[in-house]
Amino acid sequence: MKRHTKWNDIQTALGVVAACVLAAGTVGNAAEPSDTAAEISRLTANIHWLGHDGFRIDGDGVVIYTDPYKISGGPKADLILITHDHADHASPEDVAKIQQESTLIVTVSAAAKKFSGHIQIVKPGDRITVKGVPIEMVPAYNINKFRSPGVPFHPREAGYVGFVMTVNGVRIYHAGDTDVIPEMQHISCDVALLPVSGIYVMTAEEAAEAARILHPKVAIPMHVGKGIGSLEDAQRFKKLSPVPAVILPME
Repeated sequence: MKRHTKWNDIQTALGVVAACVLAAGTVGNAAEPSDTAAEISRLTANIHWLGHDGFRIDGDGVVIYTDPYKISGGPKADLILITHDHADHASPEDVAKIQQESTLIVTVSAAAKKFSGHIQIVKPGDRITVKGVPIEMVPAYNINKFRSPGVPFHPREAGYVGFVMTVNGVRIYHAGDTDVIPEMQHISCDVALLPVSGIYVMTAEEAAEAARILHPKVAIPMHVGKGIGSLEDAQRFKKLSPVPAVILPME
């Protein structure tokens, strides 16, 4: 059953999150029963990590990319989902490597001006179905990561997004650049792609708290591997995660 934690409780939990998750920290590394391992394999089989927040998700006749950054190329995209306008997420040179005439880019207005072609502008709270893929836009913002006093790296009012997409019957939540936020209480997903590198996004400890709130069947760490954050952050998240966690190989 999905947990419903009041936001005040979340804020309190964040203050002691390391102690809380360490008590259950072996979950991420424990040997999984064979049926659980098979389910995790099924849920992640079509998800390919390209480093940082970039993924390729292969659906039934549709190829989806998220935030491609420093990629070498790959199958041409049917959909490209871009969370916000920062250069390590909205990269025109990387989009060009996978874009074709029919590619649809789904992104927020601040990022849309960086691209050409077919573009659909979205905002938090929107729900669309494109290329047969249902997509929900959810907020992504900072509450305790600041570029200067009182100025977050990802302000709530900027309207940046995460995506919840349903691909082959699997609900995949790409959190975007975010902290633990109250809206996570209302997100239902099978797979959670969570940033773990700290500084600009959640730390590994905070991402473990997000995993506790979301309670997906499997969590996958991101926002590491391309010069921002390290694989050690991903390993620490895996150790702390209260749900099964998988570090995908970087392709």
